[in-house]
Amino acid sequence: MAAQQLFAANRIGLFPALAAGPLDAGELAERTGRPEKTVRILGDTLAALGLLSRVDGRYELTPDTAAYLGGEGLDLAPFLTFLETISYPHWRQFPHTTDTGEPGELDLGGDRWDTFLGGVMVYNALHARMLANEFDFTGYKNLLDLGGLSAEFALQALHANPVLRATFVYDPRSVPSVTEAVAEFADRATVVGAPTPEAEPSGEFDLVLVNHVVHRFSAEENQAILRHARAAAAPGARLLLLDFFLDDDPSPRALDALHAGEYLVIDGTVVYPEADVRGWLSAAGWRPVDRLTLPGSPRVLVAEAV
Repeated sequence: MAAQQLFAANRIGLFPALAAGPLDAGELAERTGRPEKTVRILGDTLAALGLLSRVDGRYELTPDTAAYLGGEGLDLAPFLTFLETISYPHWRQFPHTTDTGEPGELDLGGDRWDTFLGGVMVYNALHARMLANEFDFTGYKNLLDLGGLSAEFALQALHANPVLRATFVYDPRSVPSVTEAVAEFADRATVVGAPTPEAEPSGEFDLVLVNHVVHRFSAEENQAILRHARAAAAPGARLLLLDFFLDDDPSPRALDALHAGEYLVIDGTVVYPEADVRGWLSAAGWRPVDRLTLPGSPRVLVAEAV
């Protein structure tokens, strides 16, 4: 019920309608062009969920909704559209996935691929900003971004560190879009096309990013990716391995377990146990030194080249 009302509010532009200031139900109905009785329900529900505040019958954005849905910063509206039109309906196939371990049938025909990609890339942008808030990119000189889905992580690092140079080694199909995305840093960025499990970057990088890679590949492929990353790293280099992981903590983090179900039902990709990934890191010549738990984002295993 909450999800459908959040999707509806996003679709009718309720959050941008409140960007200029508080409105009562009648004013909000006029601004969105929807029935007042419906808007009142949406406003009350979102206020109850902590996504709006309601004072004297007037609805107002909270700091989070202002930042992420109200136009002040990164707009997550495309991600909500993805959740509403792609993810939520696809979850109706989860009984099949539960019984068989196999994904459902994913239809990305027509404009659905654009909706899918737009939502995923916006969600990646959120993860990149969360990482930039937690990790200090200054002090590094040579960054390798290996096999990621989004250049946004390295872009955040380039913004934070004016002397940093970045090499992007991505699937050949991604080279045009990545080249376009990093155009403002063309003098400090190199884009190379190579299939991720087979890519063997050359150089001595002091910082390596492997973001949203692990869940997309088999255990054997991931071990090869981490070996190749280590071969390209200078002694003492830092590796940031960002993904969702199934943990062994006393209280499992819901975000990771929920995404494990999402990835499995969507396309059969795997959220691996963190213990397995740590074992792959050690075998490849990386020593895990830290784990960053980012709000609303995957966690990051930080490792050192030994």
